[in-house]
Amino acid sequence: MNLQQLRSERRKWLSWKNIAPLRAMLDALPEIPSRCRLEDRITIEADLTPGLREEIFETAWAMRPWRKGPFQIGDIFIDSEWNSALKYNLLAPHFDLNGKRVADIGCNNGYYMFRMLAQKPAKIVGFDPSPLFMTQFDFINHFIQSDIVYELLGVEHVAFYEEKFDTIFCLGVLYHRSDPVATLKSLKKGLNPGGELFLDTFMIDGEEEIALTPRKTYSKIPNIYFIPTLSALTNWCMRAGFKRVDLLAVTTTTPHEQRQTEWIIGESLENFLDPDDPSRTIEGYPAPKRLYIRAVL
Repeated sequence: MNLQQLRSERRKWLSWKNIAPLRAMLDALPEIPSRCRLEDRITIEADLTPGLREEIFETAWAMRPWRKGPFQIGDIFIDSEWNSALKYNLLAPHFDLNGKRVADIGCNNGYYMFRMLAQKPAKIVGFDPSPLFMTQFDFINHFIQSDIVYELLGVEHVAFYEEKFDTIFCLGVLYHRSDPVATLKSLKKGLNPGGELFLDTFMIDGEEEIALTPRKTYSKIPNIYFIPTLSALTNWCMRAGFKRVDLLAVTTTTPHEQRQTEWIIGESLENFLDPDDPSRTIEGYPAPKRLYIRAVL
């Protein structure tokens, strides 16, 4: 199946019974004169009548859970589970996207891509196979009216995409992949010569070239496969064909960055940690830490 056929098949996902009503609510929204501020809180400034405000609120509320953000439309504050501004602001001093072709792999609802617009890249393409996240993106983009391209594709399709990129972001994806080196190879194939990859992943401390392999779940997340040391991740990148790996930061996930809000459904960080020892997950593994790297061809 070629990419055009794959796109056509995946567009059908937008008619799933849990997604179709959201698409109908989105399609019913009128064009609204607005201004946007691409800051830590992506803000849509608009004069909303009470009826229109209620329609927008009900549409956004129906699209829960909102994982990435925050967003604000008029006085409607979408308080997402993750304060994604922290991650974006950590990485921002390390990149310049002006005039570049950029991809965000695992882009979720597009928060990071909307922030990137301020740097005036030549093009932004988001990859994420979730029809819910695409619908959230389309909802926000209804007001921003950007030319960002959103593909219902995954990291495994990057190597075969019609275009190559100067900069690729892959944030919070690698630990969900059962073959991390193959994933890094796919990302590398999606880059132009001299291109760069910005990546973050769960990590464990230590100098050894090893990775934690959770038996069943990690922080109650079932599809976590490998959690490497920095040395192990560096080796993976080198084996995938990258020439250099720069460590940008190491952080510990805190409730300031990830927490339960009314805009999500279900549990969050506080439920994933040992209540008697927050330095451990509920399973007894080291609590979530992240490392951020820039890998260069």
